[in-house]
Amino acid sequence: TEARERRIVRFEIGHPLEQSFEVERALKKRFGLPHAWVAASTEESNPAREVGAIAAEAISQAGGPHSMVALSNGTSVAAVVANMPRMQWSRSVVVQMIGSLGGTDHHLVDSPELCRSLAHRLGGTFRPWPLPIIVSSAQTAKAALREEMVLTTLELAARSDIAVVGVGAVGRGGSSGTILKPFLTARVNDEIRRSRAVAHVSGHHFDARGRHVHTSLCDRTIAMPPQRLADVGLPILVAWGVSKVAAIHALMQADLGLSLATDEATAKLLLTYEP
Repeated sequence: TEARERRIVRFEIGHPLEQSFEVERALKKRFGLPHAWVAASTEESNPAREVGAIAAEAISQAGGPHSMVALSNGTSVAAVVANMPRMQWSRSVVVQMIGSLGGTDHHLVDSPELCRSLAHRLGGTFRPWPLPIIVSSAQTAKAALREEMVLTTLELAARSDIAVVGVGAVGRGGSSGTILKPFLTARVNDEIRRSRAVAHVSGHHFDARGRHVHTSLCDRTIAMPPQRLADVGLPILVAWGVSKVAAIHALMQADLGLSLATDEATAKLLLTYEP
């Protein structure tokens, strides 16, 4: 005590958790986010596990026995579901907000399977719909979106208490990752490239300024329009990694009311990123 009073000994807190809190505050201030959750990064970090866990904890804190939760698809959403603790939300409902990828290649990251798994963990029910994410033509999409089951489910998703989405990065030549790969014809890739899109959410693309860019893929997509994320009580973007920085930054510019769950390394890159 005497050494401390004489300022011979001083204490500084450098715990990684406290560092993460500082980064969270910086993210919220820079991008005007309602919430930000940052998992501490270490040499042994596993971002999928740690970001998934911190997002799952945010859901468990924000939700309750009567919550409605909407899910998109992809590895980041799957990480959240895998880390969701067992709850007793008997009247909760998990809603599919995007069509199915189909096939066995994407089984573990497909929206119907993720909805089923999350509902099991929450102790509630789920509401899927058996339609592909992208159909053959705009006419087919219009007809499908008029179906009462699809219409009702998408409206429920838009009015949900919590929504969880990931973001895809757009590479050179308009390439938009493995999820959309089967649908990316040369024409669509050219449209994406000419629009200067850097990100995609639920089959819809955005440029670096957060503006939705219309492509022919939009007219064939069966999903809740990303603009309706702003109607959700707590829409959470879950994403991490150097390759996703430009895409995350773009969505931070969009008027979607998003909160962000990421890791410390990605967050620090975001804070200094300039498109």
